[in-house]
Amino acid sequence: MLADQYYLIAHEDRTGRSRLHPRATGLGLAAALLAELVLEGRIGVTDGDLFVLDRHPTRDALEHDILDLLIAQPQHRDVRTWLAFLSQDAALRVGERLMRLGAVEPVTRRRMLGTTHTLYMPNSAQQRNAAAWASTRLANLLIRGMELSVTDRVLVSLVSATGLTRHVLYGFEMYPQAFQYLPNAAASLPSDLREIVDYTEASIGSVLTAGRR
Repeated sequence: MLADQYYLIAHEDRTGRSRLHPRATGLGLAAALLAELVLEGRIGVTDGDLFVLDRHPTRDALEHDILDLLIAQPQHRDVRTWLAFLSQDAALRVGERLMRLGAVEPVTRRRMLGTTHTLYMPNSAQQRNAAAWASTRLANLLIRGMELSVTDRVLVSLVSATGLTRHVLYGFEMYPQAFQYLPNAAASLPSDLREIVDYTEASIGSVLTAGRR
């Protein structure tokens, strides 16, 4: 699943922590979840407005929950509003989906003042190898200049839009063609997916700007 792959790239496999500002990670995951529904033909996006195309339940429980939410709130159509809303618990919900698949395990950490925080991370060698493969596979595709599926083009575009390129292509600076492909990935997407990527990048820019004030 697109959001699962993004989650594994966006989180450290040894600690479970986000490689980005948590709000940026949440926005990236929210975008990936909306993109999954676009790829399934369930929703579309035009001029910043999101609309439902197919109300039939999806096979995936998380996608189904989000689709139900979109159907129940037809008055809210702005993509940026949905990105902001879904980003609040996207990491938790995608982490739980990965847990159900056996890709990660919940680890509870104690914070200051006695509060606890649950992280989802690969604990076994097999899980860590699978998590690392998410970045490695994408890097190999970019370095070799291979044709990417629509799903992988969305993933590459979200990696670029959210600032994860340096992680995916770390150590591959001698392959400039890999970096040069990144802008083309988003430009070649269908318009509704391209809008999701564009609004995600703009939303992350707003988050980071607010954080510096």
